[in-house]
Amino acid sequence: MSEAPELAAAQERIAAAPDEHALRQLEREYAGVVGARLAAIPSLPASERRAAGQSANLLKQAIEAAALRRHEALQAAALMAERLLGGIFDPTLPAPKPRRGSLHPITRVTRELEDLFTSMGWHVLDGPEVELERYNFDALNIPRDHPARDTMDTFRCDAEGKLVMRTHTSPVQVRAMERLKPPFRAIVPGKVFRNETKDASHEHTFHQVEGLAIDRDLSVGHLIGAMKTLLRGIFGRDIEIRLRPGYFPFVEPGFELDARCPFCQSGCSVCKQSTWIELLPCGMVHPNVLRAGGIDPEAWTGFAFGLGLSRLVMLRYGIDDVRLLLSGDLRFLEQFA
Repeated sequence: MSEAPELAAAQERIAAAPDEHALRQLEREYAGVVGARLAAIPSLPASERRAAGQSANLLKQAIEAAALRRHEALQAAALMAERLLGGIFDPTLPAPKPRRGSLHPITRVTRELEDLFTSMGWHVLDGPEVELERYNFDALNIPRDHPARDTMDTFRCDAEGKLVMRTHTSPVQVRAMERLKPPFRAIVPGKVFRNETKDASHEHTFHQVEGLAIDRDLSVGHLIGAMKTLLRGIFGRDIEIRLRPGYFPFVEPGFELDARCPFCQSGCSVCKQSTWIELLPCGMVHPNVLRAGGIDPEAWTGFAFGLGLSRLVMLRYGIDDVRLLLSGDLRFLEQFA
């Protein structure tokens, strides 16, 4: 078959395609024809290859143009048929509005906390998620041989171990002390990373909020006052709290802060029937950490706390699996629209 009749036959078949499905089949068929021609070019004599390549490309372009014309004709015919169906189609009606998304529950609670603390004069700070080992461990009074480094399940980013995925938001404490002159108060919401086995209560990526206040003569009483204000802002009412001794290398003394369960009176699944919820570690900033940040511990004191933001979101919305928060599952996220 010569070039012109072959092209004419292809254009005729494409122009007669009854629907989009048939048109797509013809496009695939002729794409195979063109592909075979191009594949055969290396086997032709050198004097014929140029003409063969040009001929194949012309056939490809002509078929694509014919397919585009038929596609537009089919669309126009479908539109006309819809217009003739008893006035069902009205071209003057506005197009459907795009579906609106919603804020992620972590974003919602983070913004609430930021609004609460900025209203009290606190800064909102950020820091790198890929952190220097010095800030993640050393400057926080966690020496190289300290067992806390093992319990962090750290993701290492280089062979020397100098770069890590931050295991907590506490490194920003030291960065804040280096950059800001005391007195100051700041919170640091953000992602943290730990090499943990994933289950309903553990995730390798989760969110925390770090808090740090540096001033003269701060005491545990100031810490308790800040925590009560925090819980009042989150739950909308005063929540009873208690402090239990806890060990953390970067605070001294250190505490575990528990809050009276806001969901029950005598015990429930959230508080494990105890009426108390383990909420956050906190304490007075260790003098070594103040020195690492360039602040004289003889002149200044501070308190710090680390709030599990992912855990707080689960408590707020009754979520029983932490993996849902970063799953990207629209069935889960659409519930917060």
